[in-house]
Amino acid sequence: MEFLGFLVVVVLLGSSIKAYGAINQFSWREISNINNKGPYIGIVVPNAYELKPLLQSSSFVPHNKFPYFDFAGRHFRIGKLEKKKVIVVMTGESMLNAGLATQLLLTLFNVKGVLHYGIAGNVNSKYQIGDVTIPQYWAHTGQWHWQRFGDKDEDNEDFNGEFGYLKFSNYNNYTKHSKLVENLLNKVWYQPERIFPVDGTPEVWQPAFWVPVDKTYFEIARKLKNIELRNCVNTTCLPRKPIVVRVKKGVSANVFVNNRAYRDHLRSKFDATPTDMESAAVALVCFQQKIPFIAIRALSDLAGGGSALTNEASIFLSLASQNAFDVLVKLISLL
Repeated sequence: MEFLGFLVVVVLLGSSIKAYGAINQFSWREISNINNKGPYIGIVVPNAYELKPLLQSSSFVPHNKFPYFDFAGRHFRIGKLEKKKVIVVMTGESMLNAGLATQLLLTLFNVKGVLHYGIAGNVNSKYQIGDVTIPQYWAHTGQWHWQRFGDKDEDNEDFNGEFGYLKFSNYNNYTKHSKLVENLLNKVWYQPERIFPVDGTPEVWQPAFWVPVDKTYFEIARKLKNIELRNCVNTTCLPRKPIVVRVKKGVSANVFVNNRAYRDHLRSKFDATPTDMESAAVALVCFQQKIPFIAIRALSDLAGGGSALTNEASIFLSLASQNAFDVLVKLISLL
């Protein structure tokens, strides 16, 4: 009788999950089967053209029983890369998409670390198209406090002033009587994100601006500098062979930077090298969930241009994507 009562509870619970839950009973079973084969390394990729080198590589072998799992508009690919168990997810462009896909990856699956790779704009003229950058810190530079025109900086106590600002009048292209004219857009102050650590007190946030990548991953990345990378697309070649370089900082926002003035601002204000629309979102989710993380970004263009070569993103898109993936493959082989 006790067993029968237990069976009724199980059936009712299963029915309620199927009827009201976001994940039905069959999906939970499939997720459980996948996780029983883990843990996995999560690989997060922004777009289809960046995913393409992985799908075409013999290094990636899909799982023979459950090669994928579809959920909430995401296609999670399960398999091995360089004989390491991986789950791959394409996020789509933007901070929102990247954050959602990463959170789903970590919520559904047994993931022990996250590797993120793709292309990026370059705000550091020291480097060229095709170079692969691995920043130590990432920041979301799209979280702003827009200051009211006429307000004095010292009068504002409702925003964080630690990370500086962008003052629009600094970029006026005219003056009146040789004096700087104030811009009605005034200035925006860069604000930290507010995160809720997985091991913290619920609903108690902490600020996060510069998010560090995993120290062990970053140290291993020292061994990547001698990788042979591609430098030609058909008959169009770069001035020198691309390199792999660990850099100090990268920045992300829901902004496609194609403006030289803002490029120079990001470089001078933040000492950044790559700029993209996803990495900081992935970093923030992993930081909040206490999951090791690192990002690999190949430079596809000099943001805002500077010469015919430096802004030919459409020509070197495939090369940059391939170089980023090649570095990922080497990194995962060392883990």
